[in-house]
Amino acid sequence: MTNYIILIIIGVALLILWFFVGTAISLWIQALVSGARVSLFAIVFMRFRKVPPKMIVNGKIMAVKAGLDISTNDLESHYLAGGDVMRVVQALIAADKANIDLKFKRSAAIDLAGRNVLEAVQMSVNPKVIETPMVAAMAKDGIQMKAISRVTVRANIDRLVGGAGEETVLARVGEGIVTTIGSADTHKLVLENPDMISKRVLEKGLDAGTAYEILSIDIADVDVGKNIGAELETDRAEADKKIAQAKAEERRAMAKAAEQEMIARVQEMRAKVVEAEAKIPLAMAEAFLKGNLGVMDYYRMKNIMADTQMRDKIASPDDKKE
Repeated sequence: MTNYIILIIIGVALLILWFFVGTAISLWIQALVSGARVSLFAIVFMRFRKVPPKMIVNGKIMAVKAGLDISTNDLESHYLAGGDVMRVVQALIAADKANIDLKFKRSAAIDLAGRNVLEAVQMSVNPKVIETPMVAAMAKDGIQMKAISRVTVRANIDRLVGGAGEETVLARVGEGIVTTIGSADTHKLVLENPDMISKRVLEKGLDAGTAYEILSIDIADVDVGKNIGAELETDRAEADKKIAQAKAEERRAMAKAAEQEMIARVQEMRAKVVEAEAKIPLAMAEAFLKGNLGVMDYYRMKNIMADTQMRDKIASPDDKKE
């Protein structure tokens, strides 16, 4: 029974040993045959450092076969820092084949910065074409122009860390197009010479501080848009019209208020006249009582009033028509 237990323990120990050493031996032999110098103990201890030995060994083999000298410690350090080991190795191989001066530390820094270093190397060899969205701008004659451009860029390895991306390049190119069209005297000049846009935009050095180098800016399409100047003039005329109408309405309201005030004054004066006329009989009666007014004076006054009424009736327009 005791021997049986001992055999089981030995078997388990051998399995554990094979799990840690067997794979390591296989990788060590693979590296040895490929000419990559990776010690057996280094492969074994990679597991304890939670580093995948197969990926490190494969990366080392790829580098050696390409004629690059990269230590396993550098590969492990880059993996532990959160980088993509295989992408960095592939980028170094591609840069070496394209005669681009790119060191491991630089490549690792670019990868850790969040940029695709392999794509950057490929873009350095094969430039990329970026198409800007439609940009609308207005020439000095008030005509709107719409332009679409294609920007050919090449990655600048030295400015990949800390350099601005494609969005900045597109924004600067769009701003340059708006400025160039806005400085044109007429929209016809832009239609006749669309290359004037690309020339002036290139002169501005828009790739400064970016991770790319602008090789060319080509205007793909230029269209005539709205007559913005005419629309602005129309809107201004409409606004002036509304202002004039508002002022006329204000004057009309003031005139109406003045008229109402005049009518109120006239009515007030009429009321005073009626009130004064109502006091005449009382005054005449008091004059009769005091002896200041005689009967003949009263009849004389009535005759004058009758003559006045007759003259007014004869002079009225209605009586003349009749």
